[in-house]
Amino acid sequence: MIDRDAGAPRFRRSVLANGLTVLSEQVPGVRSVSFGAWIRSASVHERAEEMGVSHLLEHMVFKGTERRTAAQIALSLEAVGGSLDAYTSREHTVYQARVLDAHLDLAADVIGDMVFHPALRDEDLALERKVILEEIAMVDDTPDDLVFELHNEALWAPHPLGYSILGTRETVSRLGTAELRALHGRAYHPEHIIVAAAGNVDHDRLLEILARTGWADVPRGGTPRPAAPPLPDLVPASRHVSREGAQTHVVVGSRAFRHGDPRRHALVLLSMLMGGGMSSRLFQRVREELGRKVFPGVLSEGDAVV
Repeated sequence: MIDRDAGAPRFRRSVLANGLTVLSEQVPGVRSVSFGAWIRSASVHERAEEMGVSHLLEHMVFKGTERRTAAQIALSLEAVGGSLDAYTSREHTVYQARVLDAHLDLAADVIGDMVFHPALRDEDLALERKVILEEIAMVDDTPDDLVFELHNEALWAPHPLGYSILGTRETVSRLGTAELRALHGRAYHPEHIIVAAAGNVDHDRLLEILARTGWADVPRGGTPRPAAPPLPDLVPASRHVSREGAQTHVVVGSRAFRHGDPRRHALVLLSMLMGGGMSSRLFQRVREELGRKVFPGVLSEGDAVV
């Protein structure tokens, strides 16, 4: 096991023998802990024909495990005043919990059970597929959500960064438990996971809890996650969708700097100057003088900024 400080003393980092990376931050003066697992499984790793499979798997993980029903998962942390949630982004899937420090063992046990031992039953998939199809319909019916989806697709196409995280009606309707099990077998392994905890948490105690709740015993075995294909050259493009309604929603954006590029800090300052508050130029011109609504800002997606 490798162990070293990652900055200030309250930050710790360890890599277990099975490849699991463990990060912690000790926050003085609190009694709660946030605990989560970041998994390298997301839309950027998908093929076009399986678009949405990472998000669908995230939903299905909540439908039960080998030893917990969906209801038991839902009640497990809420019964002790905690919370449990998850989300899929373009670059990772996250399962996270917030609990009092006394219940960190429980949070680690529940999330570990969900991540490594999901049931993935056909009967659950039929229902959850309907839920996601409704989510897709909600985006289509919400112009201020749809306009960002269209912009993202135009900005990155044909790169997977331009894929919809939810998938499409066609791809989600085709996905079955075989595809979910295949993705789980490739990605949900320790070498592709970062566990992080912040709050009233001692790093050595966290490692003991992970050992006690089975995280340290899960063997390696995942398929190396493919690197995202190189970004295509940016070709200026526009998308226009006509809908009935009283408002027009417009997004204008471009690619900018990678996440680690120090110029990103200047870009954030520029964003604040242009639209970061009521005194910003766009707010004063568009809202105060023209009476329109504006939402300027910098949206970060890992190695790129829009």
